[in-house]
Amino acid sequence: MSDLLELEPPAAATLFGDRLEIARAFTRNLAEQGEERGLIGPLELPRLWSRHILNSAIVAPLLWSGARVGDVGSGAGLPGLVLAIARPDVSFVLIEPMERRVAWLTEQVAELGLDNVTVVRARAEEVRLDEPLDQITARAVSAFRKLLPLTAPLLRDGGQLVLMKGAGAQAELDAATKEIRKYKAHDLEVVELGDGVLDEITRVIHGTVR
Repeated sequence: MSDLLELEPPAAATLFGDRLEIARAFTRNLAEQGEERGLIGPLELPRLWSRHILNSAIVAPLLWSGARVGDVGSGAGLPGLVLAIARPDVSFVLIEPMERRVAWLTEQVAELGLDNVTVVRARAEEVRLDEPLDQITARAVSAFRKLLPLTAPLLRDGGQLVLMKGAGAQAELDAATKEIRKYKAHDLEVVELGDGVLDEITRVIHGTVR
């Protein structure tokens, strides 16, 4: 594992600050157990830091201090656990339907001492939260027109979407006119993060609901 794992990029220290040791521990755990537990593919170790950990952490400045943030389809903890490490001032609800992934997330929350995280086993369309979320994230879940109906109902009025997307983010936005109108989403834009900091920029569909 140690021979394959990508060396920690210098940007990690900038993005995590005094939380870097926790980020290192999580990255190490994911590298050691991720493939075996079906969390990451066999080719991901040489780019684990740059493509997954830092790609998630770069989103942290978009989150409101004191917010309650949901992460739909948390999977391996990307971006939810990474953001919880980077932003201890934010409360996170990780929403994940698969039992083995919920087990992993729960283990990592305990091992890393993340007291700002709650793990909920449920599908996004079936989850029942005690109060609506301020913001919601997701990464590599589905096309925006399918993701919006899963995420918008979980937000309070004036809540924000912070949805990580690939190079086709704008095309996904353009294809979701009907859903955007139905769920009263507005001020939607594709925000590009990490230019000059990461090897590849991170794209986020960002906007407000109702």
